[in-house]
Amino acid sequence: MKKTIVAATVALSAAGFLGVWLYEPGPLGSETVAVAAPAPSSSSADGGASEGAERTLDGSVESNRYGTVQVRLVISAEDKISEVRLLQRPTSGRGVDAIPILQEETLTAQSADIDTVSGATSTSESYVKSLQAALDAR
Repeated sequence: MKKTIVAATVALSAAGFLGVWLYEPGPLGSETVAVAAPAPSSSSADGGASEGAERTLDGSVESNRYGTVQVRLVISAEDKISEVRLLQRPTSGRGVDAIPILQEETLTAQSADIDTVSGATSTSESYVKSLQAALDAR
């Protein structure tokens, strides 16, 4: 009888821990985030503009269980990343809050060699893959 009670207690405790571990809270407030339509290609959006002009590069579409991420880079005439836009982004969970941090890190590093955001690892990894694909198209 005691073994049954102990086993049930352990099983319920493990189930409760698993539920807390997998919990992914939504964004604060009732705001929603619009998701832009994907670009028609994942290469240079302006078809390789002439030297000295600003250009855009689209990264690959990367999906994870929290959403889809696709990066668009604006590259200045000096071949520097001047802006990071998101064509697709998560609409809920910790990834929503991680995107601005990842964008700032990209502008600072000027590469895909950036840290993941704690608590938003899947979104961070998808962001970095899409970012690297855009940089590879450079």
